[in-house]
Amino acid sequence: MFSASAAPCADTGSRPDPMTQASPMDIKARLAELLCAALKNVAPDQINTSIVLERPKLAQHGDYACNVALQLAKVLQRAPREIAAQLIAALPASPYLEKAEIAGAGFINLFLTRSFKQGIVNHILQAGADYGKSGLGRNKKVQVEFVSANPTGPLHVGHGRGAAFGASLANVLAAAGFDVTREYYVNDAGRQMDILALSTWLRYLQLAGEAVPFPPNAYQGDYVRDMARQILAAHDKRYVRPAAQVVAGVPDAAADAEAHLDGLIANARRLLGGDYEYIHGHALNEQLADCRDDLAEFGVTFDHWFSERSLYDSGMVELAVKKLEQRGHVYVQDGAKWFRSSRFGDEKDRVVQRENGQYTYFASDIAYHLNKFERGFDLVIDVWGADHHGYIPRVKGALEALGLNKEQLTIALVQFAVLYRNGQKVSMSTRAGEFVTLRELRREVGNDAARFFYVLRKSDQHLDFDLDLAKSQSNENPVYYIQYAHARVCSVHEQWSGGVASLKDADTSLLDSQHELALLARLIEYPEAVELAAREMAPHVIAFYLKELAGEFHSYYNATRVLVDEEALRLARLALVTAIRQVLRNGLFLLGVSAPEKM
Repeated sequence: MFSASAAPCADTGSRPDPMTQASPMDIKARLAELLCAALKNVAPDQINTSIVLERPKLAQHGDYACNVALQLAKVLQRAPREIAAQLIAALPASPYLEKAEIAGAGFINLFLTRSFKQGIVNHILQAGADYGKSGLGRNKKVQVEFVSANPTGPLHVGHGRGAAFGASLANVLAAAGFDVTREYYVNDAGRQMDILALSTWLRYLQLAGEAVPFPPNAYQGDYVRDMARQILAAHDKRYVRPAAQVVAGVPDAAADAEAHLDGLIANARRLLGGDYEYIHGHALNEQLADCRDDLAEFGVTFDHWFSERSLYDSGMVELAVKKLEQRGHVYVQDGAKWFRSSRFGDEKDRVVQRENGQYTYFASDIAYHLNKFERGFDLVIDVWGADHHGYIPRVKGALEALGLNKEQLTIALVQFAVLYRNGQKVSMSTRAGEFVTLRELRREVGNDAARFFYVLRKSDQHLDFDLDLAKSQSNENPVYYIQYAHARVCSVHEQWSGGVASLKDADTSLLDSQHELALLARLIEYPEAVELAAREMAPHVIAFYLKELAGEFHSYYNATRVLVDEEALRLARLALVTAIRQVLRNGLFLLGVSAPEKM
């Protein structure tokens, strides 16, 4: 999605002098500068070689490892270990690099100084909520469009995953220095909304005493009856039409269920005339309001709610198709207009305007994406359900056909979440009304557990949502485990009853046990985790980091007394656990999870 973290040494001239004191926020960049300086000495004609730093799996292998010697072995025609030895010998002196060692076939393992690690505590206490933020995004304008569920019924647990992922991703990108706009695309112009309007009207007719059959493939949920009751209470029998007229000329449902629905919709439009818009609008507004409230209660808010209808009303759909025509990418066949999407990587061409003159969903999607780029976004991220995977080539192809940079559009796919209660899978169908709503899920497990569990895996991986685990108050429940770590530090502060400001001058050089040094190293990793989550559009990176930090803290807390008698050591340990609390709080915020002080 974004440029790699590694950069050739030749591109680093604008960076700060590698000999100056590094900030814990950019230690990888500073270590890379040291290696670049060594590379210019050892192999000056290879300064375009990328310096890649990674975290070793084992602590004894250092804080970072670099494979640059292995990269250079072939071109320099020397053994990697020999090159590594020369690079290590040429490394400039540094206040934050304790030593460098050769490992394995020629890896260079780098060890940070103890004083540098200890300095992270004061840095975190000074930075507070800003610790972990970076300038990676350089304030580029990014739009994240997510959820965008058809407003045809309550949001269900499947929508919840897209909501949690999209909101967390937006938070991560903002923390990484992007100018983020959050958007919900309202599908308020299409067949699904017509089916909802029809379903509401048929229930209304039944409540008014008309014996009309209700199609099994219409929307079945109780919320449809509720909307029908509202209309009947407000307008009595104004919208009643004879049952015989409602079903007149409609294809048999047993022969073609979808044609049966379309026939009923056509009759509804004809019989109601201008009143059809009221039924349609009432159903849309009720469901959209419910969606807004549900998401807001979930901690998910949007900067814009974009109406699909506005694309038609403003003529943008027509304009988008005309632009494709003018560029020679549309042809007419059997009275319909087709976009030559097969020229741009799609498996076949796609209809953009039917023979009856109506534009397709795809046509409005083209117009919508054209509108996004006209608004000046540097990057557009669409969060889609995994079942829309096949839709990617045609949308990107349309952008390319319009002369836009398709690489500025990134699609994040979200697999459906499967809910399990008491070990049993819960079946869901929106039209049949057989689903667990997001609101029901939140009431059962709480917002925090729902938000956290939804981002525990990569978005494109299958997710089994275990309700029993999410509700448990045990170490096996990751969100409880992390929040408990935060609450534990708050409890220590309550016992101490001192002020956090006084901890900024604590002598952190006293934090020299192996456990404390491991915690310090973990704290240094947090800004890297945020940048990695942003680069890979992977909020689960933050969730995993918080689990590991909480685990190491609990182990330290259980083995070490914080409020010791010796004041200097007491303040040092208090400063450490306070820094841990701050990082836990910062990370939980990105995931939309609260940081309770008591549990």
